[in-house]
Amino acid sequence: MSTLTLQPEVLRWARERAGLDVAALAKKMSTSPERVEEWEKTGTLTFAQVDKLAHHSHTALGYLFLAQPQQDQLSIPDFRTIDDRPVGHPSPELLETVQLMQQRQNWMRDHLIEEGQAPLPFVGSKTLQDKPEAVAADMLKALGLDHDWAEKESNWMSALLQLRRRIDATGILLFFNGVVGNNTSRPLNPDEFRGFALCDAYAPLIFINGTDAKAAQMFTLAHELAHLWIGQDGVSNFTALASGSDQSEKFCNKAAAEFLVPAAVLRECWPEASLEADPWQYLARRFRVSEVVAARRALDLDLISREVFFAFYRKHQEEERGRREKNKGKAGGDFWNTQNVRVGERFGRAVVRAAREERLLYRDAFQLVGMNGATFDKFAKWLGFDTP
Repeated sequence: MSTLTLQPEVLRWARERAGLDVAALAKKMSTSPERVEEWEKTGTLTFAQVDKLAHHSHTALGYLFLAQPQQDQLSIPDFRTIDDRPVGHPSPELLETVQLMQQRQNWMRDHLIEEGQAPLPFVGSKTLQDKPEAVAADMLKALGLDHDWAEKESNWMSALLQLRRRIDATGILLFFNGVVGNNTSRPLNPDEFRGFALCDAYAPLIFINGTDAKAAQMFTLAHELAHLWIGQDGVSNFTALASGSDQSEKFCNKAAAEFLVPAAVLRECWPEASLEADPWQYLARRFRVSEVVAARRALDLDLISREVFFAFYRKHQEEERGRREKNKGKAGGDFWNTQNVRVGERFGRAVVRAAREERLLYRDAFQLVGMNGATFDKFAKWLGFDTP
């Protein structure tokens, strides 16, 4: 069997890029860790092994034949930080998710223009010279919500569903997903990114990392909404510790905070909240946000000291890690309800209708929604379309 000699550095890069250690890759490749280490020293392996490595590391085959590692870059502004420092190279999961959303947006944009839709007036309607409070007020007005809308909802899920419906009604494409496409073996890491926005006057798009806690998704959703209002693409990973070095991120954080936890309302209810055994849980229930967002908002409004905030934050992070570990690997809910969130009902209907009317090849429709053949037909039926 003939062998190839590739650059060991490139082979090591492909493994590390996929977040795999030597033992994990060896298991996926059905070989020994010693063999993987040998590849990464000599660069010598068969074409079949190279092809298998490309598959398991989610790397384009051609990249493995390069003289040096490919420098992955996001095609949109990257605002992700840890302690206000860039987080490093994006994962294959993030890169592929952004690419898929761009494909969906491009198709939907052309489809809507063909249908005669006018541009949406709110996209890029504000600038960083406006006040974040004014942007928050305009967002609420566009969505038809009062400043105390969340308090009227029974729980976080109800509030999130209400916000999703209102955003969808404005014409914004909205996608929630915790995996790459429909591949449940490739989860999206909320520590890497929580969401991103893709601006366009006809088909603005928001993507939310579905693995994040529901209460935390509320803030991400409001944050990305603010990005659309100022006409700024970007991927974010809001943390309570980051002040943010980018002006647009700071601006969107402030607008999102005011949208969800109005300063005047928080100051008014703070005396009552501060008497509670757990003031953050009290505020989280009232505003339907995460406890971290409630505490950070109180800190920014000088209602608590940094010492109080960080004592709470450290304890919360430990509890959050425990919850994630406990919930790791748990199955999701109903498949079609999940698809409705991953694909988006409005987008799904547009794709199915275009395919049925022969304005879109079924091959392309399958790629856009991440389903093939019988599954696509079942999805169409679930959306209310007759069997072809």
